[in-house]
Amino acid sequence: MKTLSNQQTVEIPEGIKISAKSRIVTVTGARGTLKKSFRHLALDMTVEGNTLLVQCWHGDRKHNAQVRTVCSAVENLITGVTKGYKFKMRFVYAHFPVNINITEDNKIIEIRNFLGEKFVRRVEMIEGVTVKMTGNKDEIQVEGNSLDSVSQSCANIHGSTLVKNKDIRKFLDGIYVSERGHIVEAE
Repeated sequence: MKTLSNQQTVEIPEGIKISAKSRIVTVTGARGTLKKSFRHLALDMTVEGNTLLVQCWHGDRKHNAQVRTVCSAVENLITGVTKGYKFKMRFVYAHFPVNINITEDNKIIEIRNFLGEKFVRRVEMIEGVTVKMTGNKDEIQVEGNSLDSVSQSCANIHGSTLVKNKDIRKFLDGIYVSERGHIVEAE
């Protein structure tokens, strides 16, 4: 059943500037600027004072669900430009220790000796994302402002070390996300 109007608002905190033009949302904050396009959705977006209004007209269940999805995505953008995102990844191996090398200004990670293979896996980070070693053994930290970019970079690292043609219950080797958080911790 179609509803006449479904709407939801996102509160804009102090120090954050949001503009929504042609369903392209731009969020500017202390850590930088993030831009996300919602051109594929039939929604109205307007900035009124310190709120962003997202509205759907004559929508069925799926179209009404898009309103909440857009609001969640904008809230993630706001969190990204205020606190940033930080994911920690751990290396898991049974016999052959995994070696990594971070090159090109913390933008590319090279994974060596995975399962004893000579093949070097190179994973390039998405724009705006950096990777670095932490103080702990066999741990890296992937950080950036965009949640989508940071989580996709972690997925690319994890996907490069998937075990093929073996029993995955026995061969648990790989690089896995162990912790999620923010770069700027709340006081």
